[in-house]
Amino acid sequence: MADARSERFTRQVLALLGVVSGVVLFVVVVGEQLGLLERLTAWVPRPIGVAIVLIAGYPVFRKVLRAALRRRIIAHTLMTLGVASALAIGQWATAAVVVLFMRVGDSVERFTTDRARRAVRDLTAMAPRTARVVRGGIESEVPVGEVRVGETVVVRPGEQIPVDGEVIDGQATVDQAAITGESMPVEAGPGSVVFAATLARLGSLRVRASRIGRDTTFGRVVRLVEQAEAHRADVQRVVDRFSAYYLPVVAGIAALTLLVRRDPLATAAVLVVACSCSLALATPVALLASIGAGAKRGVLIKGGRHLEALARADVLLIDKTGTLTLGRPRVTDVIPLDGASARDVLRAATSCERYSEHPLAEAVREAARERGIVPAEPEHFEALPGLGVRARVQGHAIAVGSRRMIPGAPSIAAADALARQGKTLLFVARDGSPIGIVAAADAVRPEVPAALDAARALGVRHIELLTGDNEPTAAALAARLGIPYRANLLPEDKIAAVRAYQGSGRTVVMVGDGVNDAPALAQADVGIAMGAAGSDVAIEAAHVALMRDDWTLVPEVFAIARRTMRVIRANIALTALYNLLGLSLAAMGLLPPIFAAAAQSLPDLGILGNSSRLLRPAGGISGR
Repeated sequence: MADARSERFTRQVLALLGVVSGVVLFVVVVGEQLGLLERLTAWVPRPIGVAIVLIAGYPVFRKVLRAALRRRIIAHTLMTLGVASALAIGQWATAAVVVLFMRVGDSVERFTTDRARRAVRDLTAMAPRTARVVRGGIESEVPVGEVRVGETVVVRPGEQIPVDGEVIDGQATVDQAAITGESMPVEAGPGSVVFAATLARLGSLRVRASRIGRDTTFGRVVRLVEQAEAHRADVQRVVDRFSAYYLPVVAGIAALTLLVRRDPLATAAVLVVACSCSLALATPVALLASIGAGAKRGVLIKGGRHLEALARADVLLIDKTGTLTLGRPRVTDVIPLDGASARDVLRAATSCERYSEHPLAEAVREAARERGIVPAEPEHFEALPGLGVRARVQGHAIAVGSRRMIPGAPSIAAADALARQGKTLLFVARDGSPIGIVAAADAVRPEVPAALDAARALGVRHIELLTGDNEPTAAALAARLGIPYRANLLPEDKIAAVRAYQGSGRTVVMVGDGVNDAPALAQADVGIAMGAAGSDVAIEAAHVALMRDDWTLVPEVFAIARRTMRVIRANIALTALYNLLGLSLAAMGLLPPIFAAAAQSLPDLGILGNSSRLLRPAGGISGR
């Protein structure tokens, strides 16, 4: 459905410009042939005609003047020069046509911007306006803005969740596509985190509100898209650089035409035809198409300049925990001892850990659930900070923790090998005797190796792991992925690594997700935050936010950037070739100024058609 909307939007833009261009071309050509334009210019006093041109073109002329005061040449500088040339030879009607197309170009850009913003408004309108809150034991429906953090919100089957929060009761299948882009629904139950504007299906929930309104993940998504819109023209400097070289060439051709032909009309036609408004459309339409297409894929890009940097990036620096890995430990190995079975070890461990809040305890409980092991009810549970836990389970004293907690814990070659891989070992003892060892580690996201290969294929020459983890853990992960690493890093160490590469002329992309990554994300040429439902600080510091923790999106960001820059360069090349033809005809006196002004609309259609290709999916990370 998203693709259908994109195609309809593209057709609307093309139809708008096509209709305007067709009407203007018809009026100009027919009017010129019938002498209507001569009668118009004769009937309207020249001062009034000039005033019309100046008033209509004032917004554009103001941009050009401000740029000139900063000693900058922008795309509109060329068109303003064409207007001035037409006015200088008394062709105010020609100048008016140029101004018309300048304003048409701006109107198309505003139209596309408004369309993108309307999509955000439509999405916002889909969010629930009210919430069912439990107050004093009674459910009452209130506006979402009146919900307070910590209150319990009831969500019934088929309703949208109005707040971010944690499920405290109930079970439901939740469609999170509006927030994460995930096509498959997720199962939510006690302890699950849910987001505003997602849809609860096949069940009901009680949610403890943690974020309300603009502070929700949904509110942050809207702000990120608005930021992308606000900075959409940063990469316009590509066109401005082209204009800076192009303007002297045009001026030279115009001067040569005046010297050789002694024809002010031909000279004016050269200047008019050179200032096609397609230069003004070459970049923003392509950027808006890419930003919109990226958002549909779960990639939020905060500005066009970041696309330009991504397109030339050659260094990729990566955080570990929560970025390359899932960010939570999982049981990887169970080593039974003293005649016990692996199930015996896990049942004893999960029974002892049943009420522990430690992340490793959750990993043990999850491993038991996956194997269908039902824990027993512990008695006299006790947590020993830095060591582990102990409890009495069905008459036995069970202890789970580090080697220091289990006197006489054996040294086993297999366990030592697991420790060298950076895994955490939990020793399990029953009545003082070790019965097994449980190894846990932060698991690598399964899609990471293929994603790194895809990034290399897209031109990223150097990939490196930067982590605050210990040396063995970092070494094991880096060896598995075939990349160099730096371990035991503080946030300032990560910044130093980024700056070192930048100082050598490299373009650096940093990928992270936590608060400790935020400085490096901000320092990098492009910072990519994994999972926009993650650390607020990382999201704010990054230049690109991925709406789900899916590493296939990382090379897709590079692919989007490279496609966008190719389209922009193609748009500029199309304009340059078209203008070269027009300059030749105008210099030979074959293209009168009024026709030169009208002909400006033709390359715009090609630019819009070329840019609309970016609205279509790239065909995955290989579609580059």
